[in-house]
Amino acid sequence: MKIHHIAIICSDYEISKKFYTEVLGLNIIREVYRGERRSFKLDLAIGDHYVIELFSFPDPPERPSGPEACGLRHLAFAVENTDEKREELLQKGLSSEEIRIDEFTGKKFFFTQDPDHLPLEFYEI
Repeated sequence: MKIHHIAIICSDYEISKKFYTEVLGLNIIREVYRGERRSFKLDLAIGDHYVIELFSFPDPPERPSGPEACGLRHLAFAVENTDEKREELLQKGLSSEEIRIDEFTGKKFFFTQDPDHLPLEFYEI
């Protein structure tokens, strides 16, 4: 078994679409508008690996609290170099936590957030 994709509901479709495609660099596989639901569905990939479905819905509720809320805690992306990725995101205007070291693996990682404050982790492989 393996993960097929992760679904994310955003509050502002155009802002989130720009974030995931232009800031993070994910590729668009397909984009559809479902009129009966007043909802966009954007399928995104890293390279050619399908990873995220980005949805818009009218008036979705806000995330209840920070990363310790019940449910999805954060998304983690594997990167070759956390220093370079963090600097790239800072240059694009994102805020970021400082790079930390995983106490169990010795690997570097850091967190930032998407436009709806979903925590995103970048973990060095």
